[in-house]
Amino acid sequence: MDDQGRQSFVCRCVSDILNGLSDGLTHFSGPSRAAVVFALRPDSPMVLCDPQNLLKGHEPIFKNLYLDSQQWRGNDKVRPDRRYSTEIVPVRDPGLAGLLSNGGYSGPIFFQQWFTEHHPDLCSTGPTECWLEHAVWRLSCDLAGDAELYTGISGYFLREYAAHAVRDHIVDLINAHLGWDTPMRVYPILDAVLMISKTQEEGAWPEGRLLFVDPCMVDQLHFLVRFQKALQPQLINCKHVRKLLLTVEHSERSLVSDGQAVLGICDGALPSFFICADFRGRHGFLRVNGNAVCSFADGKFNSTTYQAKPVQLEELLLESNLSRVDCYLLFKTVVSLVQHAQQRKHGCAIVIDLNEQPVRISGQSLAPPLDLRKPDTLNLTKSLAKVDGAVHIGADMHVHGFACLLDGRAFEGEDLARGARYNSALRFTAEHPQIIVVVVSSDRPVSVIHQGMDVRGGCAWPQQHSCMYRFDRLDHWVGL
Repeated sequence: MDDQGRQSFVCRCVSDILNGLSDGLTHFSGPSRAAVVFALRPDSPMVLCDPQNLLKGHEPIFKNLYLDSQQWRGNDKVRPDRRYSTEIVPVRDPGLAGLLSNGGYSGPIFFQQWFTEHHPDLCSTGPTECWLEHAVWRLSCDLAGDAELYTGISGYFLREYAAHAVRDHIVDLINAHLGWDTPMRVYPILDAVLMISKTQEEGAWPEGRLLFVDPCMVDQLHFLVRFQKALQPQLINCKHVRKLLLTVEHSERSLVSDGQAVLGICDGALPSFFICADFRGRHGFLRVNGNAVCSFADGKFNSTTYQAKPVQLEELLLESNLSRVDCYLLFKTVVSLVQHAQQRKHGCAIVIDLNEQPVRISGQSLAPPLDLRKPDTLNLTKSLAKVDGAVHIGADMHVHGFACLLDGRAFEGEDLARGARYNSALRFTAEHPQIIVVVVSSDRPVSVIHQGMDVRGGCAWPQQHSCMYRFDRLDHWVGL
């Protein structure tokens, strides 16, 4: 293969993996970009493929790592032979703010480092890091083959990698705690969790905990009920297991399984290592030793914590004239109100008024205003937020009104696909630049609206999709 053909083959491999990685992570974690920097040989220039400007703003760090210093070219552990495509020598994560990465050295491609966004509401970074690790392995294997035999399967596989990423991360944790010889098989556990989560019992979604423990740790549990071995329900019988969850819902009890059958019901005493499926109705969480790995809903795994963390609101408050202490207190208060509304599954709107003198808003005005720094007031405000209209909170940490009607003139930035609460907030903030409105919808993500714009819901990067992306030399990209 000539140099031009080889370059076209590399471009196709990288582009397919980039598309699959971005699409897969978008379904798992929300809109996600991906980028890669790599050098084919030790003497090759470092190049970059970043179609959605994920790495923009980090130019000085890349210049320092790969241009000012050439230490990355000195790896002598790599056998320069394409046959050794699975031998990946890992490289250190550069620790870029807001990004996750994984990379390595190998025979077919001397150096590669993949990047994606670190979303603020991840249960765990583990599955995403496994995803990136697999992208490194797939590119090395693809470039080890011939162009004539290339199928493009890597991109498709990475697009559907969610369950595999969760499994790989859990296997890493099992190996670290129990070693390599445990009989627990993770894939059947994951399949059972998803099947049970989709199974209703008398119209109700499952609630309660299902523990998976290694057979050698069963004796560490305190069983309240233990089923006879011949009568133990098999895990694959999801309808039966769903019925048994009725015995542990809304309690500290848990069903116990060894990964094959349900052994019985135990109390709150837990073994030194366990996997827990925490069913909470329409969604649930998969935990290892109490730490959330991922969530699940609608028959698939995802990364969200189901707890709003409106980072854009925090940024807007920090840019205001409020002190850091007042920013922190106001942010924590609003997050508490938002999370309460989400847990109760009702919509609400919260007006954050940063003016020295709060503006007058039509609604139920409070005289005197309520001090939100008092715990009882915060609980009362959570109830006030249920009423149609908005809760009006000033920069002084006082509630100035509730059931407030947000009015304003129509403008081109409205979203006709959204409801009255959302568009009223757009209109109102367009005419009041010192006001932020947080809108919670029962069926949509939280929206942070400022100066007539949804700073959370708007996509800040162009969603480009292409069969072939172009590469940039790193020295040209950083402006040298």
